[in-house]
Amino acid sequence: MNKKITFSPPDISQAEIDAVVDVLKSGWITTGPKTAEFEKQLANYCNSNHAVAVGNATAGLELLLQVFNIKSGDDVITTPYTYTATASVSIHRGIKPTFVDVKKDSFLIDIDKLYDAIKPNTKAIYSVDIAGVPVDYDKIREVLKAKGREDILLVSDSAHAFGASYKGKKVGSQMDAHVFSFHAVKNLTTAEGGAVTFNNNNLLGKEDLVKDLKLMSLHGQSKDALSKMKAGAWKYDIIYPGYKCNMTDINAAIGLIQLSRYENMLKIRKSIFDIYTDALKDKEWAIIPFEKEDDTVTSYHLYTLRLRNFKEDDRNYVIKAMADRNIATNVHFTPLPMFTAYKNLGYSIGDYPNAYAQYANEITLPMYSTLSREDAEYVVENLIDVVEKIKK
Repeated sequence: MNKKITFSPPDISQAEIDAVVDVLKSGWITTGPKTAEFEKQLANYCNSNHAVAVGNATAGLELLLQVFNIKSGDDVITTPYTYTATASVSIHRGIKPTFVDVKKDSFLIDIDKLYDAIKPNTKAIYSVDIAGVPVDYDKIREVLKAKGREDILLVSDSAHAFGASYKGKKVGSQMDAHVFSFHAVKNLTTAEGGAVTFNNNNLLGKEDLVKDLKLMSLHGQSKDALSKMKAGAWKYDIIYPGYKCNMTDINAAIGLIQLSRYENMLKIRKSIFDIYTDALKDKEWAIIPFEKEDDTVTSYHLYTLRLRNFKEDDRNYVIKAMADRNIATNVHFTPLPMFTAYKNLGYSIGDYPNAYAQYANEITLPMYSTLSREDAEYVVENLIDVVEKIKK
């Protein structure tokens, strides 16, 4: 009988369940001491000076634009090869972002094209660490220095890269800010959630960036709920009209347990990555994903396999054939200019040939910390069988 392999279920143990129950019984379930502790541990893990936990990564990306007053009339550069959140946050601010194509045969933004893409009104660059692979952060900084534009805010959409390493250090402090996702399908989950990490609390002249981000995530309200609920402390101010995207202690409780288990979870992901790579490395049709180069290492978030010389329809057939065998696979990502919303803004995939080439033959294999070795072997054996039957 065929196994049934899902794509990316969360890894939740009894410890996470117990932690949530404890919070529910504590009498305080929204932002409070658990969130503060989670932020402290996140910063420590990422070797960053500061971490601000939020309701999701999208909120973190948009809060940075709001706090630094990047708005209509300004320009934000990003890549078309990402999930919509990276770009839609600019659109919410009245900005049509500038897309820079990915480098040929790479999922990452082509840094060599950044210099010419920077305009006088460029205020931010949002690079993306696809599949957990860090962008060359230092090289981006070199481009800005050469351009004389070190005033540009550098944000890494590191939604996939929690636990990845860049030049021997955990990702989270290399750019002006990194934004992580703790969504249900991410390596580390809080069910829904995200965080902004950074080193410089006075970034680009800010008096207190931590305070600004926290205010902006809670309606611009001068006191959080925990402070406001203390006897006699009802009075507060609204400093500016903000958003409502704070993390709750329920989510943070899950995250704290996940953090305590995380290095082992990463080891399991690496072992699955290795099973796939060992089975595929001698197949002429398999373009193996990035794992590491020198001391830069992926977080093993996604196994983004490409099928050499396969067209989009061929790749789609492989996905269907695997589904017929009860094995869920995926594609990361459909480039943004291929979606209706972005076509309506005037983008065309024809302007981003490298992004399309990456997408057209990419298939993402299941890779998660509850996937057994036996099931990983089953996935890759079936993939080889499907692909080689097509190629006959």
